[in-house]
Amino acid sequence: MWLQASSTLEFYIDTPTPFLLMLRPRSGMQQWIAREEYVLSPSVPAVEFTDSFGNLCQRLVAPAGHFTIRTSVEIETADASDSAPGAPFVDIQKLPNDTLPFLHPSRYCDSDHFTEMASSIVVGLPPGYDQCCAIVDYIRHAIQYTPGQGEQNISASQVNEAGRGVCRDMAHLGIACCRALAIPARMVVGYLEGLEPMDLHAWFEAYVGDRWYTFDPTQANLHGGRVAVAFGRDAADVAIYTQFGPPVELLDLKVQVIKTSEPMN
Repeated sequence: MWLQASSTLEFYIDTPTPFLLMLRPRSGMQQWIAREEYVLSPSVPAVEFTDSFGNLCQRLVAPAGHFTIRTSVEIETADASDSAPGAPFVDIQKLPNDTLPFLHPSRYCDSDHFTEMASSIVVGLPPGYDQCCAIVDYIRHAIQYTPGQGEQNISASQVNEAGRGVCRDMAHLGIACCRALAIPARMVVGYLEGLEPMDLHAWFEAYVGDRWYTFDPTQANLHGGRVAVAFGRDAADVAIYTQFGPPVELLDLKVQVIKTSEPMN
């Protein structure tokens, strides 16, 4: 399907402030970018680089006063997320090198605390994709999805204890459980067509069989219409913006995703 996805971030800044942004999706296996717009107002010099996870990142110094970032992308993306029931677990010695960082505990995915719980969730299931599905089912039934109520990042252990969380929190818990079973798992932040309320969205991917597959504990049915913007070990790696120095005021954040029949003129 074709989507137009856009975001607008409006800030008020007291003093010139360095920013690190992560707002540009890249073309990949299940998405192709046809057209893109990225506007800074007022205009300031920006430098782009690719981080260790392959994300497109932008560095700039925002001036004092009102500062706005507007992005828009027209993109062809899969109309259904791939699934692979029965896809096998990949032995550690056979994993691609770039999946190895996603096996370890990280700041918000304390997988070393979930060995027993993850094992109990997947009892009797063949190692691999089917285990990931069981983890997602556990999260959907054990954790109340509370969109719009996640102000601070918390660990997977805290999410499991609280019994509620936003998409980011539920992704952290899924990642932690997968890693506890030695399945590489990574966080994804991006857009999801039809999300209510509309906002940026987080889900996770697990490496089974011979590739990464999408899992989303917040959705009863794993549908497509996803635009991946950033990948990382957890939320610490995929912040859409990071500012340095005195805190700045985020006045507004708007996200829109529109389904189109073809690229818009």
